Amino acid sequence: MTHDAFQDVPPPGDGLTAYDKAHLRLYLRLLDAHSENADWVEVVDILFKIDPSAEPERAQQVFGSHLQRALWLSRNGYLNILGPTRS
Repeated sequence: MTHDAFQDVPPPGDGLTAYDKAHLRLYLRLLDAHSENADWVEVVDILFKIDPSAEPERAQQVFGSHLQRALWLSRNGYLNILGPTRS
């Protein structure tokens, strides 16, 4: 999947989507950057290939919405990746 194959805002919802599955690597890279307190401007430039000085609102929206989805996935959504739990 190329860097431009993302939406500005990930699909909402409490369930794991096909979009989420296709972008797991991106989410993991965002979580790594977040844990290292990386500058969001550099992150959005590197991961999304968006120039924050040329498109500041879009850059913030893309970065923020994907980071929030990645954080949700790390706290809740990962259970859906693992599949149904067995008793």
